[in-house]
Amino acid sequence: MFVGRVGMRTGTRLTALDLIHSSDHDLVTLARAGGEQAYRELLDRYQRPVFSLVYRMVRDRELAEDLAQETFVKVFNRLDRYNPKYKFSSWIFKIASNLAIDTLRRREPVTVSMDGSRNAKTADESESTRLSVASTDENPEELLEAKQLGAEIEQAIGKLRPEYRTAILLRHVEGRPYEEIAEIMDAPLGTVKTHIHRARAELREMLAHLRVEG
Repeated sequence: MFVGRVGMRTGTRLTALDLIHSSDHDLVTLARAGGEQAYRELLDRYQRPVFSLVYRMVRDRELAEDLAQETFVKVFNRLDRYNPKYKFSSWIFKIASNLAIDTLRRREPVTVSMDGSRNAKTADESESTRLSVASTDENPEELLEAKQLGAEIEQAIGKLRPEYRTAILLRHVEGRPYEEIAEIMDAPLGTVKTHIHRARAELREMLAHLRVEG
């Protein structure tokens, strides 16, 4: 945003409204120059999305909070390494997902719940970790069947290796395009597609017992 760059060059104090309407790129430029307000705006802008991503991955509220905080510490310390050629959101999600993947590799596989993480303390946190497979126009019996099916699917997702789980969540929960997932995971596009393909294959195998002949 133009006002961000003018404020940066002239030393004019930017208002909160100026910062809110500034682009990520301009905020990073200001933050690199020591603009504490700009860094706070970046924090406010990405704190919830980053927490949501790592929370879905590790499914532990306290751990997700720690990982989100560590993400922003790394972001602050590495702002000079950010390449504006890429989306800032992809860069910060990459740092967050790498931290979560490293954590998952050190932990035992965890299962997931149809109703959200058991560590959720608010309705919003529960909703953010819930994977819905039911349509809102289904009758009670269909909703129950969908709920039971969803529980099986989510437990299977929890058993995937970290890279596969990350790719599946970014694609099917976050709705990220393949190209952005490749940036976030710092992997070739072909590798990302392979992760998702193999993850789907493993899920089909783990859920084969659910198939019913018509």
